[in-house]
Amino acid sequence: MSLIRNSEIESIQGNEGTSIKQFFHPHNTLEGIGYSLAQFTLEPEKKSKLHKMKSSEIYYILEGKANLRIDDSTMELGKDDSAYVPPNAKQSIENIGDDNLRFLCIVEPAWKAEDEIILE
Repeated sequence: MSLIRNSEIESIQGNEGTSIKQFFHPHNTLEGIGYSLAQFTLEPEKKSKLHKMKSSEIYYILEGKANLRIDDSTMELGKDDSAYVPPNAKQSIENIGDDNLRFLCIVEPAWKAEDEIILE
């Protein structure tokens, strides 16, 4: 069994100005999972860089409001909404609320730096 406590995870700064807490990833899980789970925080009026990944991704909004761009479509997401991003889709997320946007991302197969391409 692997137990990860939010209070024990140090945040790192992502390339797009997000604060990231990596909960589960194959490198820190004894059971050999094939996905990764991370929590992101994005301040008001901030936006991730347009990027694409070889992996599929699921966003789950914990708090705040966002515009999620997937290829040529944009959808508004709020608390408890989720969205699927297929592999190799152009994507970015923008905080459109007055408070921090906090969301979870599940990436499968697990996130690897070499699988992500920044497009802007």
